[in-house]
Amino acid sequence: QVQLVESGGGLVQPGGSLRLSCVASGSIFNIDAMGWYRQAPGKQRELVATISRGGFTNYADSVKGRFTISRDDAKNTMYLQMNNLKPEDTAVYYCAATINSVGIHWGQGTQVTVSS
Repeated sequence: QVQLVESGGGLVQPGGSLRLSCVASGSIFNIDAMGWYRQAPGKQRELVATISRGGFTNYADSVKGRFTISRDDAKNTMYLQMNNLKPEDTAVYYCAATINSVGIHWGQGTQVTVSS
């Protein structure tokens, strides 16, 4: 059974930074594309950033220049460095990954709250 677990969320003031982590565990042979998504109250889940197995990245326009996605395949871990956070970044952040070339796995989510 494959599992994704996020961590690193919390409460931060506007302009602050957080680093999210997503660790994949279980019977893993390969991890293809990985990504971060978020869902704010009353809104649909939206893409934040993705990273391919080869390291190619893609960002939502709203986070370009502020967020950086990365991965460490030796540790089956993905990161999201979030700088210059804004109140509109408040959401539950989810990680997702295509593992063993079979479907998309999701984490349980971690809350990020940006407020003074």
